[in-house]
Amino acid sequence: MTNSCLKCLKYTMCVANFLCFICGVAVMGFGIFMMVNFKLAALTPSLASFNVANLLLISGIIITCVSFLGFLGALKENRCLLLTFFLMLFFLLLVELTAACLLLMHEHQISAWVEKDLNEGLAEAKGKKTDEFLSEWDLVQETFDCCGVHNVSDWGDNVPKSCCISQCSTYRSKGCLDRLKNWFEENFLSTGISVIVLCVIEVLGMCFAMTLFCHISTSGLGYKL
Repeated sequence: MTNSCLKCLKYTMCVANFLCFICGVAVMGFGIFMMVNFKLAALTPSLASFNVANLLLISGIIITCVSFLGFLGALKENRCLLLTFFLMLFFLLLVELTAACLLLMHEHQISAWVEKDLNEGLAEAKGKKTDEFLSEWDLVQETFDCCGVHNVSDWGDNVPKSCCISQCSTYRSKGCLDRLKNWFEENFLSTGISVIVLCVIEVLGMCFAMTLFCHISTSGLGYKL
């Protein structure tokens, strides 16, 4: 009975990690596709190296590496790989919980920093010819139906087409800062639930990995290549 449960646990880990591996490859591929086909100008100077394409690529690499370790460790019943998988999930869990706590504790400071950084990013975007590439400012303004940080006057004389309504007869009235704040407030619950679900999945993965690890140790299989 015990062996049947452990086999079920082993193959459950294999299937779950294989699906995560496929998702990671898809995310990584989409990130590479965006890097090749779109020249994305950063929304803020602080995030110049972490635009949408780079974030997708990094996320895809992390998901792919972690899920591959979990899949191979469970399939081969390798203690070293299972322990590495456990430690990586534990580290990711700590990072996520730390980031969530910092966001809750320093909400006002982060809000002021975001506003300052958006103003600096917009000032840099003014001097660029936005017709030559797809700017993250264009994506944000079209997605959230906004213009500038506070309003269209932030752009001065260099107003991009993404601010236009009805063939530039009028401009979008709301600023992107308020739109982004409202979006985060409206999706706060769903975001929190998503983070909790992700943490639960990571904890389950850690429990499964440690259970297999202990089984391999007690069964006398020892270290397996």
